[in-house]
Amino acid sequence: MHKKNIAVLYGGFSGEYEISLKSSMQVCNWIDKEKYNVFPILVNKRGWFHPNEKGNSVDKNIFGLILKDKIIKFDYAFIMIHGTPGENGLITGYLESIGVPHSTCSTEVLAVTFNKFYCKQVLLGVIPELNFAKSVYIRKNSKYNLKDIIKITGLPVFVKPCNSGSSVGITKAHTVGELSEAINLAFKYDNQLIIEEYIKGTEISCGLVKTKTLNLVLPITEIVPKKEFFDYEAKYTPGMSEEITPARISEYSYTLCQEVSSKIYDFLGCKGFVRIDYILQNEKLYFLEINTIPGMSPASIIPQQVRYYGLEMSKLLTIIIEDSFHKNIIP
Repeated sequence: MHKKNIAVLYGGFSGEYEISLKSSMQVCNWIDKEKYNVFPILVNKRGWFHPNEKGNSVDKNIFGLILKDKIIKFDYAFIMIHGTPGENGLITGYLESIGVPHSTCSTEVLAVTFNKFYCKQVLLGVIPELNFAKSVYIRKNSKYNLKDIIKITGLPVFVKPCNSGSSVGITKAHTVGELSEAINLAFKYDNQLIIEEYIKGTEISCGLVKTKTLNLVLPITEIVPKKEFFDYEAKYTPGMSEEITPARISEYSYTLCQEVSSKIYDFLGCKGFVRIDYILQNEKLYFLEINTIPGMSPASIIPQQVRYYGLEMSKLLTIIIEDSFHKNIIP
């Protein structure tokens, strides 16, 4: 039996490198070695490398490794690069252009969903049950007035780079002075930012994965950060947040979150594992962001939700991989 060669791409160019490394290690462990040959591939600005082959670089003409005694051509790419160039569609564009299947959404979907402002604009008015915080969009070097912004959003606000994940560059600003500092910080990470009204409520997250044979909406997780909000430190430092699955919310809100998440996944045309984050306030669901390449590290939410559901990550990854080869595998 021919075993497919699976390249697990990790690394990237953003501040999420360390999380990508941890996620890729987990994915490499989960992928069934009886069915697949697994090759971790480090992607950075110097190139693409397979650490286990003495730093041999990937030949992008064939998407594989040319070694002294053999050629290893990859049949599939499991993408574990959070941020750029994975989650914004740069790598999937290359893979799709050479006909190599991969684990995440299409390039078109990634380009829209990675930008917080664009994603919000696409979803506005599409799902009646979905709400959005008041917001202001600013491009770098454009003119803006802090008082005019506050008239729209009030205080406090969240200032977010549009093209950044894992809460990198995000600040909660309580005053005009803090808002000015937060804008300057966000522009260090991106040339676009969004300033959003603060919605006081419960932060919750819903994971999903759908294939030809699987329609899995995972349990809802409640996120309780020890800091003022769920920033990078709170997400990835043990003990800095409490993640409770299932979320301690009403049955109505629980069902609403799962149904809305499923609608978003289908409307956008997502693929593979996706996690969607919200603020729940008085039984109303406010959209925060969609994670199209969610973390898979030991501290990540998706693996927690899968464990609670009673499924095995290894079997789910097999279903996701084989779905690209049109094989109908049922868990």
